[in-house]
Amino acid sequence: MSHHHCNHDHDHGSVEDIGIQYNLHEKIDLDHLECLNESLEGSGKSVFKPWDKRLDRSKFVESDADEELLFNIPFTGNIKLKGIKVASEDTDSHPSKLRLFKNRPNMTFDDVMIEPDQVFELQKDTDGILEYCPKIVTFSSVSHLTMHFPKNFGAETTKIYYIGLKGEWTPSHRHGVTLCSYEVMPNLDDHKLKHLDSVARTIE
Repeated sequence: MSHHHCNHDHDHGSVEDIGIQYNLHEKIDLDHLECLNESLEGSGKSVFKPWDKRLDRSKFVESDADEELLFNIPFTGNIKLKGIKVASEDTDSHPSKLRLFKNRPNMTFDDVMIEPDQVFELQKDTDGILEYCPKIVTFSSVSHLTMHFPKNFGAETTKIYYIGLKGEWTPSHRHGVTLCSYEVMPNLDDHKLKHLDSVARTIE
């Protein structure tokens, strides 16, 4: 389990640099993003916003029946996930734990009993300052990320204002595309005589 945030110095780089790095919200397939146990339908999507909007308190997600929140996050390609930021308010509604699952679409609260790929103990962070570092080896090819917030610091409901994701994005490689690229590059030695024959017939 990971009980702490990244141990490198967060002060290096300007705010603009951080904003450029924390841009994976642009690579989320928002139409298919789901947030389970959100009190207001669709509010879970609103926390994946640009870095410079992280302090906007008008858009947030709050849990409904209890303190748990579960995000199913599909990406438009493959992600190498390098950093996570979670901002809430300085109250007991701030989530206290984050469990990550890689490439398990459509998880429900019944599924989260399985062992997560990584767990973070969260600290209260109102400004999105703390950065949590996923294991690069584990999260180097992520097409779908599940974020489970199982508890907070003692309140009945959990609130989240901002979730930032940092990393690298590459387009998905679909098998059909790969096969096509091989088909348009035939072995010329195998086809040389046939090509000559067809050319000769065409001339006649």
